[in-house]
Amino acid sequence: MKKRNGLLLLLLMLGNAVLAQVSTKLAAAMEEFNKDEQLKYATAALHVVDAVTGKTVYTHNAYKGLATASTLKVITAATAFDILGKDYTYQTKVGIISTHSGHHLYIQASGDPTFGSWRWKETKDSLILGRIKEAVRASGVKSFESVMINTTDWEADDDIPGGWIWEDIGQYYGAGAQGLNWRENQFDVILKSGPRIGDAVTIVKTIPYLYDYTIVSKASAAGKGTGDRSALYYPSKGKRYSELRGTIPLGENNFTVSGSIYDPAGQFAKTVIDVIKDIAIVKNNKVEVNIPEQENVNWIYTHTSPQLSEIIYWFLRKSINLYGEALLRTIALKVKGKASTSEGIEVLQQHWVDKGIDKEELHLYDGSGLSPQNRVTAHAEVMVLKYAKERPWFKEFYEGMPVYNDMKMKSGTINRVKGFAGYHQSKAGKEYIFAILVNNYSKSATTLVRKMYRVLDHLK
Repeated sequence: MKKRNGLLLLLLMLGNAVLAQVSTKLAAAMEEFNKDEQLKYATAALHVVDAVTGKTVYTHNAYKGLATASTLKVITAATAFDILGKDYTYQTKVGIISTHSGHHLYIQASGDPTFGSWRWKETKDSLILGRIKEAVRASGVKSFESVMINTTDWEADDDIPGGWIWEDIGQYYGAGAQGLNWRENQFDVILKSGPRIGDAVTIVKTIPYLYDYTIVSKASAAGKGTGDRSALYYPSKGKRYSELRGTIPLGENNFTVSGSIYDPAGQFAKTVIDVIKDIAIVKNNKVEVNIPEQENVNWIYTHTSPQLSEIIYWFLRKSINLYGEALLRTIALKVKGKASTSEGIEVLQQHWVDKGIDKEELHLYDGSGLSPQNRVTAHAEVMVLKYAKERPWFKEFYEGMPVYNDMKMKSGTINRVKGFAGYHQSKAGKEYIFAILVNNYSKSATTLVRKMYRVLDHLK
């Protein structure tokens, strides 16, 4: 027994010595990092803990609230796993209602962010539309008065989080979560530019075709090799069109940029009407949205989403902002019965307060990190990651984490904000959990990232 206790004591001493060495190296690396010209007007934070014991290995500005960019997604994902469960699915149902005026095609949405997504075979738009068409055919109904869409409990909140900026919300990555999402609320616009600098850029087509909606080009051609410097601006003041501004290179015939669909529910309904037109008509192409939930529905088709664990895999791997906003609102619906962003934030904050994180460490405006107004501490991110490691869903959570610099970590990038948060096991077998955030850096993000990697390399 004495030999065993002595061996344990020796291992403990060796482990502490390793942590002390790593702590010393991180301190020197962060001192050098903070003196770098790129950080002259910046704030940097780093928090590292032993993944097994939770003991702090190194901390610098860990309790400073900073913009997180997409590293916030680890908090939203962990909250969703805990509250909804890794097997959670969304269901979108299609049925027929018979009234005194005739038949109506009725769609009960669920806020499913994967509906019509190309990331899974079973969610692809062509497959869903084909199954709806076959269900309508089997019903025998040849004429509908309208397509009705119910988004129970989802219409109570605007689909765009209040902290998002105007320049982002028209782009594909700025698509807000709605009661009915379709094709990740994304479209592509194909552009053609003239042969000279300053020539107008024209719209060739959109994929998919956009119903009752147009893109107005105010963009122009720039020099060869200048890349995509264009931006799509969301409709305002009741307009039913987006504006394309900025530049693309001259001499392009098939240049693609991607934007966010303004009205995914309407887009889906009109697409369905188009798809079934050879077997059934919808009079005057009438679409009714945000109608109350209906009773006595003859259900003809139900689409079930992938499980939450699969959704979070893509949420983390490809940093899909739409998924984060949908998950945040779904959490609110589950806990408070109201799918709003503000309620989702309250639920998320309270969830982590109950786990010992100070509420003041979690000032949020969205669930994806796109808002530059978010203020979260590196300490809070590490505590969430530490908690996740102890949960039964950790395997699925960890699998979704991307790999950068040969480390499992989620990255985050918005204007003058860069961060990483994740896990790493060193060659010596030590497991670490860490978060590093930098706000208001100057010059190139690429060079900054290399310097951040050099700091994190001391965990290897």
